[in-house]
Order: sequence, then structure tokens, then C-alpha cells
Amino acid sequence: MSQPENLIAGAAGTPASVWRAATQLQRLPRIRSEELLPPGCRLVVVAPHPDDEVLACGGLLASLVEGAHEGLLISVTDGEGSHPGSLRWTPQRLRNTREVESLTALTRLGLDLQRWDWQRLHLPDSGVKTLDLAERLRALIRPGDQLISTWRQDGHCDHEATALACAQVAAGCGARHIEAPVWAWHWAVPGDLRLPWARARRLDLDEAAVQRKREAIQAHASQLEGPEPVLGERLLETLLQPFEMFFLPAGGAP
Repeated sequence: MSQPENLIAGAAGTPASVWRAATQLQRLPRIRSEELLPPGCRLVVVAPHPDDEVLACGGLLASLVEGAHEGLLISVTDGEGSHPGSLRWTPQRLRNTREVESLTALTRLGLDLQRWDWQRLHLPDSGVKTLDLAERLRALIRPGDQLISTWRQDGHCDHEATALACAQVAAGCGARHIEAPVWAWHWAVPGDLRLPWARARRLDLDEAAVQRKREAIQAHASQLEGPEPVLGERLLETLLQPFEMFFLPAGGAP
């Protein structure tokens, strides 16, 4: 994860308590993991940075551990741009560290890394180009895949470019593209008209899935340390509520 350039410096973000009190979230149509990943389909998760798969859909991934699911995780960047100008966290150190953090996090989610393919594309952090990424994804995405990415208006350039590339590839090959907000939980507010609420579905998580997600997030220590961590307390508290929200493709309601 790296912070969006347009994020106001020092902005605390919307408190989790505000989201918890939002009746709109309580009233969202529910969706089951079986509807997000129908039998016989492959799950593909495309993460702009090496922690976004956990933040966006770690609860879903943790809920799949009891089944014999195979999948593909695509890390678009190495996350080397999360600490610009830092003498401690240089880009090369971040590349090395964040790969190890990701392996630890995926293991804590309970994923069988013998059954999951992990592709690292090494595109530049904060410099992902939609057309370049789409070209790389075309060789990896198959018809019928259930493709999850960040949301195309999430507020970070890499999140948005990743979503747009996934949308292009999915439309071209017959995959189903589902989007998940991450940074939107920080800058948006309940009822925010910038979010596509009509396409939103809520996946309720059990305590075990939430705990696995929490432990996986803690594996990304480079993003949690310091007086102004990349992943702030308010955002994490919101992302660790007992549900995840997904935006289905238009006309894609189950």
C-alpha cells in the first residue's frame, strides 16, 4: 500500500464508528462467498500493491480455506514506493521486505500456496499504466475467471489503473470483474454519491475469517510502523469490520 497523492496530509479519515452507525451498510444486499466464486470457477485477485489483496478481500480469501480452491494472485507492483524519500525504507529494501511480508500474510490467511499461483509483475509503484497492465493480464486471465481488483475510483492512481485494466481484459475474454474499495473507506462517508451503491454487495464474515485477516495485515509491518504509518489506525479499524463490500459488474447481480 502507498497513500494516494491527493490524500490531504495528516487527514485522519472517516472513523470506523461512523461507518458502523451507517444504516446504509446494514441494509446492503448480502452476498455469499459461493456467489462470488461459483463452483468450477477460478478466483483471480489482482493487487496493485503487496498488501491490497488482504485489505480488499482478505476475509473472502480466509473464508475459502476449508475448500479445495485454486486461484491466481497477481501483484502488480512490488510496493517499493510506499515510503518516498525515506533513508530507512529505500525502494530496494521495500521490494525485498514486502515480498517476505506477503508470503507471511498469505500463509496467515490460510491459503495453500501449493494450489495458488502467485505472479509478480514488477510494474513501477505509483506508475502503473492501464494499457501496459492490460497487456500483461491478457496472458493470465481466462474466460469464466472471477476477477477481483481494487475499485476504479478508489483514490489512488495504481488502484484505479489496475481496476481499469482488469475491466478491459475481463470484457474482452468473458471473465467476471468484481471491484473492492480500499482507500474509499478513508475519504468517503456513508451515503457518499461517488460510490456505486446500487452495485454494492456485503459479504458477512465470521470471527475466524476476521481474525485471519487481522493477523495477515499485521504481517505487513513496514506499512504499520512509525508515527504516521501508511496504514492508519482508523482505516484498519474500518477494514477489520466483520464484512467486506464488493461492487459487482453492471447487470451482474446474483
